[in-house]
Amino acid sequence: MSEFAKRVTFAVIAAPTLLGIIWVGGAPLAALLSLAAAIGAWEFYRLAIPGGSVPLWGHGVVMSALVPLFVHARFLGLWAPSITILVLLVLELLTVALWARGSQGKPLEVVGATVLGVFYTGATLSFAYGIRYHPYAIGALAGASLVALPIVLTWATDTGAFAFGRAFGRRKLMPSISPNKTVAGAVGGLAVTVVVSVLYVRFALQPFAGLAMRWWGAVLFGVVVSVAAQVGDLVESMLKREAGVKDSSHLIPGTGGLLDRMDSLLFTLPIGYSLLGWLLIPAP
Repeated sequence: MSEFAKRVTFAVIAAPTLLGIIWVGGAPLAALLSLAAAIGAWEFYRLAIPGGSVPLWGHGVVMSALVPLFVHARFLGLWAPSITILVLLVLELLTVALWARGSQGKPLEVVGATVLGVFYTGATLSFAYGIRYHPYAIGALAGASLVALPIVLTWATDTGAFAFGRAFGRRKLMPSISPNKTVAGAVGGLAVTVVVSVLYVRFALQPFAGLAMRWWGAVLFGVVVSVAAQVGDLVESMLKREAGVKDSSHLIPGTGGLLDRMDSLLFTLPIGYSLLGWLLIPAP
């Protein structure tokens, strides 16, 4: 099977599964985000090690997986983790670094890289759960439609950047980080995303979720999410460049690692969540 065929097969299987779990929400969604966070954290720490850092990757993977589950527990009212938990977790990492690494094992770098991995994966992915149960989204259809918004716009950015980059790309965007990215691709991706944002709000979000944005709000949302998606992609490219690898792993046939597939979402989900509370209005 060719690499393209592998990508298509994976997309055909993964996309409906993802949409179905987002629709169901609750524990299945929290479990999916937890699994994705654990795999993403594992791949992140694999990138950190060739760069010279030796994070406490086992602890980081577990902590990353727990973050979406904590968010789910908070939503159910079973338990509301506070800032105290975060402080205790950092103290636990420092204690482990004391005994496992010592003063010669770069303990500050070890703990810093481990905590960064938790925030970069588990914390950012948890915003998908927050969007699914956004206070303005009433019902499964509304919640799923709202989660799909940053996902669709991320896809629009990638597609637009690829198409415009191949057709008009001449000047490189950041050749030292990602030699295939071009200025034309970045601008094209942003333009496509703005159009898709306006259309999605009008013809999907408004009828299915009973929510809307003013025209300038939909444009602003598209611009910010597109920029965030491209920055997220470049950030992961930077990490891979430092590690000297092409893909975060070989987990997904034909596409590399899970982190390669969701690098942009790690930026667009929290930023999208932050914007929704400001820009959403009831549908007319």
